[in-house]
Amino acid sequence: MLTPTASLIIKNASQLVTLHDPQKIGPKCGNLMTNLDIINNGAVAVNGSRIVAIGETNKLLKQVVLTRRAKVIDAERRVVTPGLIDPHTHPVFAGQRAAEFELRITGRSYMEIAEAGGGIISTVDAVRKATKNTLKLNGKRILDRMLSFGTTTIEAKSGYGLTTRDEIKQLLAIKELNDEHDIDLIPTFLGAHEIPLEYKNNPDDYVSLICNDMIPKVVARNLAVFCDVFCEQGVFSPKQTRIILQTAQAYGLKLKIHADELSNTGGAELAAEFDAVSADHLVFAGDEGIHLMQKAGVVPVLLPGTTFFLGMNQAAPARLMIEKGLPVALATDCNPGSSMTESMQIIMTLGCLEYKMTPAEVLSASTLNAAFAIDKGSEIGSLAPGKFADLVIWDAEDYREIPYHYGGNMVSSVYKKGVKVR
Repeated sequence: MLTPTASLIIKNASQLVTLHDPQKIGPKCGNLMTNLDIINNGAVAVNGSRIVAIGETNKLLKQVVLTRRAKVIDAERRVVTPGLIDPHTHPVFAGQRAAEFELRITGRSYMEIAEAGGGIISTVDAVRKATKNTLKLNGKRILDRMLSFGTTTIEAKSGYGLTTRDEIKQLLAIKELNDEHDIDLIPTFLGAHEIPLEYKNNPDDYVSLICNDMIPKVVARNLAVFCDVFCEQGVFSPKQTRIILQTAQAYGLKLKIHADELSNTGGAELAAEFDAVSADHLVFAGDEGIHLMQKAGVVPVLLPGTTFFLGMNQAAPARLMIEKGLPVALATDCNPGSSMTESMQIIMTLGCLEYKMTPAEVLSASTLNAAFAIDKGSEIGSLAPGKFADLVIWDAEDYREIPYHYGGNMVSSVYKKGVKVR
């Protein structure tokens, strides 16, 4: 057996939270979400961009050979975890909707605001007027904040253009940000985010535009990995959603669904039918949808920040999903209207308080399970030999302090592919 060579070692971590079970490949499902595979006084060895070894510090230091310019970081009295992964975001947009926040506080509902010309449509208007560089500039600010809170990979959606030209403009901005920023962005085409005003009287014509023009052009330019659809009353019906998903699947895109956010429209069942990688929101998902998602291996991505920010009385049934053996993931839903936050840390706190998930469960949901929600579980999400060295050193001695210390920032430093980026 060859002795590993290391260009970076992080040692003496009070807890090295690996989430790596060598006996099991895949996300943490059900009660296994509490198993964080912690190594006390742990160390991780990195060569280049990838992890080469993990273990107890004294043992690991005897098992690796340091390169001539190797860096050795002492993480004494600190927790080390995988980098946080945010598997549902809308980070590239123009304008802001702080006025809508105020309207909701005074009693107006999200749907009332949307019907009065606010909501997604107001952001669509701003994005259509914006240049690609304006979108990138705003997106970079958001990514910088995400990175500062310990997020190293995100899924990034379009969906604020709603014309072929403007959806491609958003996706190009996402592509260029991925090339230029330390955070990795996994692009999702969300042309089916809303029915634009010009198609309100003929929504099926907009579905045709998505299927016959947008998807082919997005795929031809290799601008998206996933296709997502907002399946909801007043947006895209289950029938329309099925047509879009079938088209996207035929063009080779992986699938996601905004499912059962404001009512039970059968979105969870559709996600299972199409073997979607994830179904997101799921506030009103029923028993049958949960059962079918579990059978199909769909990752439920829950967004506690959205229900919190909108003041909704109902939360997604996270505990039921965990009891049924699903690999629950968490995400910010970072967007200008219904969840304006870049912090996965506050989302972890809300996961504990709103869903009654334990600190171990929210950490599994924000790392390994989130990686599988974007089909990247073989590369990131845990600290394991062969995976990318995306990790966070925390100003905490116990991982439970991360969601416990809410509203601040517990990050000490962030490493992306073996390089310190914060």
